[in-house]
Amino acid sequence: MLQRIQTVYMIISALVMGCLYIWFPSIVDEAGNTVIARDEVFVFGLIFVSIALAVISILSFKKRQLQFVLNRLNIISNFVLLGVFVYRSLKVSGEILVSEKGIGVLLPIISIVFLVLANKAIKKDEDLVKSVDRLR
Repeated sequence: MLQRIQTVYMIISALVMGCLYIWFPSIVDEAGNTVIARDEVFVFGLIFVSIALAVISILSFKKRQLQFVLNRLNIISNFVLLGVFVYRSLKVSGEILVSEKGIGVLLPIISIVFLVLANKAIKKDEDLVKSVDRLR
């Protein structure tokens, strides 16, 4: 059902990734070279996949196993996105003009935390349904 706590967690995860999509910074080093630009297809593809998986998972509330699998795929895509952000920020030599570059790395971590919480709630609901079926 849509009023379950796992739906709230997945909505928060989708909103966090939406914020990352909107506020994604264009990081420029001291020499004026763009390190991470807004037109990178791979990074924005991963962000879009994460948002799409969260929305699809929210809309498939009647199929808890599918929700669980979609959330796991979303966690994997967030880990890949996190790895890209860490790799790009470590690859940069010297100081970056934008000192708030860590927020881009933080948002996929927040999304992963909420997806894990959603999976725990889905697992709890699934166990409850299985225990009720056993009593019949």
